[in-house]
Amino acid sequence: MYNEDNIFYKIIKKEIPAKIIFENDTALSFYDINPLAKIHALVIPKGKYVNVLDFATSSQSEQQGLLEAVAKTVELLNLKEGGFRLISNCGINGGQEVPHLHFHILGGERIGKMVSKV
Repeated sequence: MYNEDNIFYKIIKKEIPAKIIFENDTALSFYDINPLAKIHALVIPKGKYVNVLDFATSSQSEQQGLLEAVAKTVELLNLKEGGFRLISNCGINGGQEVPHLHFHILGGERIGKMVSKV
């Protein structure tokens, strides 16, 4: 169940400021306030979706808008040439900290391995 009391929903509603990179009718991208790489942006849908499984039920226009926001953000951050990492954490074991679907775009430097071996 979606909880409207999360920071990303408050950013969408403009209750909390964010340094916006790109916005369309269905999605929004902005800089992460605690960057984990030289460039660290977040891309979120404006709809109330907890994770990618939840988002699978969204409309085609919402899905297209989110992908457009990812692509435009990568372009605006000049990451196409050097590459980037796109991550969406899902659930507690997946490391999701905010219960609103979001994609991390990490780049601007060599990111390294996906995860450490356990």
